[in-house]
Amino acid sequence: MSNKYIHIYNNLINFTRNKELYKDLNREDSFSDRLTLFLLHFSFFLKNYKNEDNKKILQEIGEDPSREGLQNTPERVESSLKFLTSGYWVNIEELVNGALFKEDYDEMVIVKDIDLFSMCEHHMLPFIGKCHVAYLPKGKIIGLSKVPRIVDAFSRRLQVQERLTNQIAQNLEKILNPIGVGVVIEALHLCMCMRGVSKQNSYTTTSSMLGSFKKDARTRGEFLSLIPPQGTRK
Repeated sequence: MSNKYIHIYNNLINFTRNKELYKDLNREDSFSDRLTLFLLHFSFFLKNYKNEDNKKILQEIGEDPSREGLQNTPERVESSLKFLTSGYWVNIEELVNGALFKEDYDEMVIVKDIDLFSMCEHHMLPFIGKCHVAYLPKGKIIGLSKVPRIVDAFSRRLQVQERLTNQIAQNLEKILNPIGVGVVIEALHLCMCMRGVSKQNSYTTTSSMLGSFKKDARTRGEFLSLIPPQGTRK
C-alpha cells in the first residue's frame, strides 16, 4: 500500500478517536459506533483497491482485479456494506414517529413471519430467517408497520442472533410499556452452511420473553403455539 493511503487511513483513525466527533454527529463513543466507523474505513479501502497498490485482496484469492466483472466490485461492496449496516444510524424514536395510539385492547398482538436479514459479526456472513413479535398492550398499541421496521433497524448491523432478539424485545418494551413482550427468531446462518461445520439445514431459534411472557406460562404458551417451528409450516 502506498504511503499516501497509509497517511489518509491514519488520519481517519485519529479523527474517529476524537470524542468531539461523536458529539458533533450526535452519536455515542460506543463499541457499535466505532464498529460502524471501522466499516466506513473498510469501505474506503475497498473503494480504492482498484488502484495499483490496493489490488492485493482480489489477487491473493487468485483473481484478476482488472477483468471486466471485477472492475466495479469495490463500489458495489461499499454500497452493500453501507446498506447492510445502516441500522447503526437509525434513531428508534424517529422511526416510530409518534405511531402510538390509545386503544382499549388487552389481548395479544402478534406480527409473525417478518423476513429478517442480518450479518454475523464473527465472519461477516449473512444469517436469514423469520422474526415473530408479540405484545400484550396496556392501553397503547403501535402502528403495525413499525414492528418490522424496528426489526430491520437492529438486524442491519453486525450481530449475534441472541443479542438481536433481546434488542428487539427491550426496545418494544421501552416504547410501549406493555404488560409483556415476546420475540422469537429462527434463522439460517451461512457461516454454518458455507464453511466450518457445513450444515445446510440447521436453524437457530432464540427467544426473549419480558413481563407476562416471562412470568406466565399460559401467555408464553399461547404465543409459541401460534408460531409453529421452522419446517412444520405449510
